[in-house]
Amino acid sequence: MGDRMNRSGLAPSWRLIVTSPLSGAENMAIDEALLHSFDPAASLPILRLYGWAPPALSLGRFQKGSEVLDLDRCGLDAVPVVRRITGGGTIFHADELTYSIVCAPDQIPPASSIKDSFRVLTGFLLAFYRGLGLNAAYALDAVPEGTRLGERTPFCFAGRESFDILVNGGKIGGNAQRRQKGLIFQHGSIPLKNRAHTGLSYMREKSPEHARGATSLAECGIEASDGELRRGLVAAFKGYFGVELREDTLSPQEQIRVADLMSGKYSTDQWNLEGEGT
Repeated sequence: MGDRMNRSGLAPSWRLIVTSPLSGAENMAIDEALLHSFDPAASLPILRLYGWAPPALSLGRFQKGSEVLDLDRCGLDAVPVVRRITGGGTIFHADELTYSIVCAPDQIPPASSIKDSFRVLTGFLLAFYRGLGLNAAYALDAVPEGTRLGERTPFCFAGRESFDILVNGGKIGGNAQRRQKGLIFQHGSIPLKNRAHTGLSYMREKSPEHARGATSLAECGIEASDGELRRGLVAAFKGYFGVELREDTLSPQEQIRVADLMSGKYSTDQWNLEGEGT
């Protein structure tokens, strides 16, 4: 435990887990396994980076697939649907770099509220985008005065939260958080290409304006390899938090939890479509 804390009370070292592109079910099972295996008194905080293959739709924790998705269209196109353990709207995951964070509150800089912790935990993304030369800012600071923020929408990219990141007015990616027994879990997407219109085609409500506010790195003129983007993201994370990242893999305990979650939860429509059987 002594290795985990520095004098300021923050964690000086994090585990960096980079996984190859996986199915939606595998990705969500790994995220949940990392959360359930985390001991806030002894574990190093975690940054995980991953991708999606094949592309998949993820529902927010409290959404019902039958209410928000065009399930016939999903079936015809063989697009997998998986449920996140975080809230928010539906996301179509394709051509993106995804991150997840697992930590205890005392392992990161202090936040004045749960809402403010989004600012703390997305600061490295702001640094990453600005390091690419992009005019990135939080929605709170970038939208015109009087704009309503925080409205719930079935499709992730249709809404704006205070600490969503905008580039030239377009929302780039999305982030969601969950608190559990003194733990913080957060994950989010960095879109390499804009697939919002494709994702919208699988929703029951297909109003084109729901996808108009989204943007991506490609649309912002950034054409870099996945490896270059991962290295840039790691550098931004290290610089923003002032920490070291130690490359690691899933522990045997974490692998067992992944297998259990895959067989008992993420392989079932009961969980993925209806959110039951948790």
